[in-house]
Amino acid sequence: MVTVTETAKNKIEELKAKEGKDGSHGIRVAVHGGGCSGLMYDLEFDAEEKDTDQIFEDKGIKIFVDKKSILYLIGTELDFSDGLNGKGFQFKNPNASRTCGCGESFAV
Repeated sequence: MVTVTETAKNKIEELKAKEGKDGSHGIRVAVHGGGCSGLMYDLEFDAEEKDTDQIFEDKGIKIFVDKKSILYLIGTELDFSDGLNGKGFQFKNPNASRTCGCGESFAV
């Protein structure tokens, strides 16, 4: 299961409104090869459920994850920070054995 913090939920709702996305839109979280640690996170709005998706809902946010990515994301929490150490969404992934300095790539 993938979850979102209250801070991430608020930012997602803010961005959905700003981009004109309706209630059918959730977020698609995926993992792709790349980055300095080998794997990269991908996060985007989506309203289309695919046959291979696992769908979760947390705090009213629909979360789409494809079958391949779920293996890397089980137990991951999506957070948002706008502090001095960086602004943006952050993945707190218990499966990652290491992450890069920017937090956008990881290894298992």
